Amino acid sequence: MATRMGDYTELLLRRGVVSLDQLSEAERMARENNKKVADCLVQLQYASGEEVMRAMAEHNKLDYIDLSEVSIPEHIIELVPESVARENGILPMSEDDDSLVVIMSDPLDMETIEKLRFILNRRVDVALAPDESIQEAINKYYGQVEGESADSMLQEFTDTAIDFTETEGSTAEGGEIVDENSAPIVRLVHLMISEAVQLRASDIHVEPFEEYIRIRYRIDGVLVERDSPPRRLLGAILSRIKILSKLDIAERRRPQDGRIKVTVGEKELDLRVSVIPTNHGQSVVMRLLDKDNIKVGVRQLGFAETTFKQFTQLIKRPNGILLVTGPTGSGKTTTLYAALNFLNRPDRKIITAEDPVEYYLPGINQCETRHSIGLDFARIIRAMLRQAPNIILVGEMRDNETASMGIQASLTGHLVFSTLHTNDAPSAITRMTDMGVPGYLVASSVIGILAQRLVRVICSRCKQKYVPSDTVLEDAGIPLEVAKNADMARGKGCNYCQKKGYRGRMGIYELMAVTSKVREMIFGGVSTAEIRKVAISQGMDTLYVDGVRKVLNGVTTLEEVYRVAKRTEQDLITGDQ
Repeated sequence: MATRMGDYTELLLRRGVVSLDQLSEAERMARENNKKVADCLVQLQYASGEEVMRAMAEHNKLDYIDLSEVSIPEHIIELVPESVARENGILPMSEDDDSLVVIMSDPLDMETIEKLRFILNRRVDVALAPDESIQEAINKYYGQVEGESADSMLQEFTDTAIDFTETEGSTAEGGEIVDENSAPIVRLVHLMISEAVQLRASDIHVEPFEEYIRIRYRIDGVLVERDSPPRRLLGAILSRIKILSKLDIAERRRPQDGRIKVTVGEKELDLRVSVIPTNHGQSVVMRLLDKDNIKVGVRQLGFAETTFKQFTQLIKRPNGILLVTGPTGSGKTTTLYAALNFLNRPDRKIITAEDPVEYYLPGINQCETRHSIGLDFARIIRAMLRQAPNIILVGEMRDNETASMGIQASLTGHLVFSTLHTNDAPSAITRMTDMGVPGYLVASSVIGILAQRLVRVICSRCKQKYVPSDTVLEDAGIPLEVAKNADMARGKGCNYCQKKGYRGRMGIYELMAVTSKVREMIFGGVSTAEIRKVAISQGMDTLYVDGVRKVLNGVTTLEEVYRVAKRTEQDLITGDQ
């Protein structure tokens, strides 16, 4: 339903949690996508699930339950079958005579309440909690997906010798005959993917070693190790993954790439699969591509206010090249797609050249490179210019030909977005000239360069105020008087963040606009260090400074900033950060 549930939104407005414009945008999104306004407010990151649910509870005169703070007895959990809890997104909390208090996220879902009364044959009273918290609690009290976790299933494999039929099987890398279609293997691979989705992992790594297989999930950019299956299952696991991704099962000597489409709960996910041969067998990485990740707007990327204004001004320019730089996994694709979504209107034609197309964007023409037939970036750009686009996205400027074609497109009146692999924004200039592009062409076409990294965000549930020691502040270049007025914090660690103290990620940015002064320096072949110095004097915040700003505002920690950015002599932290 895309309707507002009562007037709980008035409470959110009155408390300043959301603005009228934000509420209107959420209501429009709810109507267009047939969703609840509450879900849209959370998805747009205008309000947290807790804030929305507390307002809803107050309006409906119901209790709000913080599931991280309560413990539900086992005899209460047993009153509601797991299938009923999962299907309806509810959790039993307590009983009183003939009534049962259940926790749910929609107080007006009378159909579910009536169904529960019928199934349980008792009066049902309602308390509220965010849906995400309820799902996590269901997994905590009932176990993982389908009543078992990947870890418990791996233990089952370790403890039990499983008979695999030789007739339908394929030979494992250790010489043993296993069946990649046997029910346990099918279930194990599915559970591995489901568990990774529940833990918000971006990648699943299956790595073979001499005596064991290591399985790791990358969660918020950090690899976390799970229980390892027995080495004898390697062949079956690999074969199952290859079947799902339509790869050649018999090929073990060459790298292979494929895709898997899978549905976990209500989510449709694409998995990009990479298989490479190693000393001890084939290593697999499955990247989970969640379509919700690209629905983020430019405002939600985490720009400082001045950077946000500058960035939106740059992407509104009619022509020129905007480069986004950073290592693999730094969020470049999300930033570029947010910019494309911002510009995607019926009166504009947008074409992309990508390798590969990771996410499919409605209303945008996306082309995928195919090197086997000579369809590379340069050839696609040459062809797309005949399609009269307004905006072009080139996946990566890898060589002179691609860069030259991108520059030609910008000089003929097109706005071009692309990526480069450099450590900071000014280095992108040197990188392009190293590829053989003349400095005068770089100076006349590039309008801005955005360098970015991703840092983990402090968990909102266990966040607590924290002031580092004077020595730590001094090493970070933070004046003591600035630290006194800051809201620095860290996460204590709770069930919501798997005891890590962090949940989710946000970008830190370094945006260098190519001003007339910078353009002159590029044209004159001035060094990167000099360009950087001038850009800072003209107001550019470095990656480190933007990171420290988020530390001072209690968004992330110094440890996270140190992990992705380094301090230089030119980085100056002042009170107006």
